[in-house]
Amino acid sequence: MAPHTAPTSPASPDDESAGAHRDAFHPDLPGHDSGSLPLSARLHHIRADALDGDTAQTGGMRRFAAISGGSVGSERIWMGQTHVAPDTASSNHHHGASETAIHVIKGHPEFVFLDDSSGTPEEIRIRTAPGDYIFVPPYVPHREENPSPDDEAVVVIARSTQEAIVVNLPELYVLGGGADAERPQG
Repeated sequence: MAPHTAPTSPASPDDESAGAHRDAFHPDLPGHDSGSLPLSARLHHIRADALDGDTAQTGGMRRFAAISGGSVGSERIWMGQTHVAPDTASSNHHHGASETAIHVIKGHPEFVFLDDSSGTPEEIRIRTAPGDYIFVPPYVPHREENPSPDDEAVVVIARSTQEAIVVNLPELYVLGGGADAERPQG
């Protein structure tokens, strides 16, 4: 089955709207009627300078939503950027029932959590570089750190929930099993 394409008409090289025929659903095009299609029936373009900073925040970090229920009507995914200032760390936190995928864009952020597979809780530190990925399972307490004294770290985050969920915690703990199973998860 061939993909659906918008009908086009010949355009002269001098026609300023020639690109409109190839980009018929772009919301920034002249003459675009944003009310003609429901949010779920068209593609959305979120420009880098249009990210929304009105998101759940954790100390030491700035989160910016790109793809969310509010911005594009998404129901099962949230995506955005997080900026971690030089020589700083986030508060300890988790992201509720959400799965979280992280892609490092800039800097060398570190991701910290507790592991007790040896029988004793031990702090584990994952050191990253641009191009690396991190997966954070639901409810796992962790924090992000940027040990660089000079450079901001920037990561792209995708979550399996519509909105950014951040539950700040007083301390890290091992999720599940033993005495820690009684710890509150929110």
